[in-house]
Amino acid sequence: MVESSATKPNWLLRQPDPQAPARLFCFPYSGAGATMYERWPRRVGDAELCLIQPPGRQNRIREPHYGSYERLAAQLIDVMVPYLDRPFAFFGHCSGALPGVEVTRQLAAAGLPVPRRLFVSAQVAPHDGPYGKLLGQDRAGLRETLAELITNLGGTPTDALLDFGLDLLVQDVEANKRYVVPAPLDLPCGITAVGWSEDDQIPLSLMGGWKEMTADCRSVLLDGGHFAFLSAPGPLLAEIARDLTAGPA
Repeated sequence: MVESSATKPNWLLRQPDPQAPARLFCFPYSGAGATMYERWPRRVGDAELCLIQPPGRQNRIREPHYGSYERLAAQLIDVMVPYLDRPFAFFGHCSGALPGVEVTRQLAAAGLPVPRRLFVSAQVAPHDGPYGKLLGQDRAGLRETLAELITNLGGTPTDALLDFGLDLLVQDVEANKRYVVPAPLDLPCGITAVGWSEDDQIPLSLMGGWKEMTADCRSVLLDGGHFAFLSAPGPLLAEIARDLTAGPA
């Protein structure tokens, strides 16, 4: 049965502007939803920010978790295709970078438009992972990490909020663990790998594997810690705007 527009899952937090010259699709990281980008501007350069909202969180809390990045990508592409009619790119930080990789891979395999560029922040290349401090934590450790995530997003980590969000974080971390890529993927787009000078979780020195996935890879080191990107620092937005403008038509 074909889904009606009333029942079709809303993968985008807001409807894309049909007049936007370009689009930047942004993925949330583990345990968070699309509103993590609330401090970002509506546009970066000419690109409209399109915030991706996976199921199982915020306004999609009652929907089942996607389970794997492969399944997330397959479901998302069905919704995304009408909005790939102009230059576009993907941005993701930490675990949020990996779904963008898988969506790019599936778009290319299906002969569909591919992103002009993939912006990956504080994440190792897929063939160098799964990697990250969350992947080795038990539920108690993840609960502590969740409290940190909520604080960095400007919230207050109450017991009720932690109880509510822990299952989502656990499921997101399991999806990360399942994304095992044995050899470098050959991606048909450029990559900008962004590291942070005070990041003690995934420093830029661990991100060299992205250069094995495309002939067009640029590494950038910006000032700040692991969560500095949340405030949309000017140097990060400038790097994104620079590489979107410089990319092929």
